[in-house]
Amino acid sequence: MAEEWTTLREMLLPAAEETARGRHGRSLEAALRGAIRGGQLPAGTRLPSSRDLAGQLGVARGTVTAAYGQLVAEGYLTSRRGSGTRVADDLGCTPSTEPGPAPPTARWRYDLRPGLPALSAFPRAEWLAASRAALARLPDEALGYPDPAGLQELRTELAGYLGRVRAVTVTADDIVITHGAAEGLALLGAVLAARGRRDLAVEDPGHQGQLELLTASGVRPCPVPADCDGIRVDLLAATECRAALITAAHQFPLGTALPPQRRHALLAWARERDGLVIEDDYDAEHRYDRPALRAMQAMDPIRVAYVGSVSKTLAPALRLGWLVAPPWLRADLVRRKRLTDLGCSPLPQAAFAGLLRSGGYDRHLRRTRLLYRRRRDALLAALAERLPAWQPIGIAAGLHVLLRLPDGMDDSVVHQGLAARGVYAPALSEYARGAGGPGYPGLVLGYAALSADRLRAAVAEIAETLT
Repeated sequence: MAEEWTTLREMLLPAAEETARGRHGRSLEAALRGAIRGGQLPAGTRLPSSRDLAGQLGVARGTVTAAYGQLVAEGYLTSRRGSGTRVADDLGCTPSTEPGPAPPTARWRYDLRPGLPALSAFPRAEWLAASRAALARLPDEALGYPDPAGLQELRTELAGYLGRVRAVTVTADDIVITHGAAEGLALLGAVLAARGRRDLAVEDPGHQGQLELLTASGVRPCPVPADCDGIRVDLLAATECRAALITAAHQFPLGTALPPQRRHALLAWARERDGLVIEDDYDAEHRYDRPALRAMQAMDPIRVAYVGSVSKTLAPALRLGWLVAPPWLRADLVRRKRLTDLGCSPLPQAAFAGLLRSGGYDRHLRRTRLLYRRRRDALLAALAERLPAWQPIGIAAGLHVLLRLPDGMDDSVVHQGLAARGVYAPALSEYARGAGGPGYPGLVLGYAALSADRLRAAVAEIAETLT
């Protein structure tokens, strides 16, 4: 029995250490549940008393008692006076088929994945003040089921902001508030599929997560190659698609902007097909050399649906986004939104509306633009010094940079070699969608979430690994 309990202690020690560091995520409870489901703790196994296990793990006895109590309530454990606590006999599952706990997320020494802002720069004090003011300002009836289109106050503020900053042609009635840009794309996909427009052109290369999301919403993504000037409209015209998803301001991951000629050609294609362009304006607020081109939606509000969010400006965790819909789609989108989740919470909407109205959002963007430009400059300077043959591609914008590797290199092999050294640097080939892609090896490096010193250290590690 002592040997079994020693094994149990070793099994649970990582969870206990998480708990001891103040990470209250029911770590011990989850570890026990996973060990039972995975078969490491077979049916009938007697567990130590709460006092004994707490002593072995160095945690409070109440932590163990709470974990035991929850698992008894769930039926994983049984507890009887005189016989102690045991793994239940009638779990109704076999260890070979029940999954264990999810593996922990890898902790990289240098995480250069693209798309993540500097979370430490989140304006906590301003957000807290805006949240308090919003809660005091909202009437009681606003705490009921929300308008599925979104809080009127936020839609009004957003209409002014998008018109001023991105030249979007919009009123409050045109906007649908969403749980991030992801829900906006999912809503558009579902509505298009319901209308029989199942084929949706997407850029190649592009974000792989979009393919899963769009497929789940009922549409068929059709990859169309993108080059140094964005999506190839001539190749798009050769497809049967009547809708296209594009990143015009800053193509992901190539980092280029769609030039005026292709913008006009794309809109001409949409008019000819009676089609729709979905403009994912995911990081247009971050342009460092000059103002970004205005949104395509301003060129034809009838043929362009505009999608945006705060995930690249404030934090993804807020799950706040917006969709500016053409009039012929809006009613269907609001109905789909209502049937999906009854609408987004009014509380964060009201807080964000206050941040927009007070100028706090503009101030935050001014700060982060300076921060990200310094970090981008530090990364490029370090690369120019240590790896001068690697060529930066694209405009000075966004939260990532594409590096073209010398011809003959295999970017997937480079990625794997760096991963073995604790450096996460995604290969460009990971974003290929099978339609041709850019035709050269590259790495897609995010820089916004790391300090300038950390970026320089990451480049030094990359150089030492590859030379």
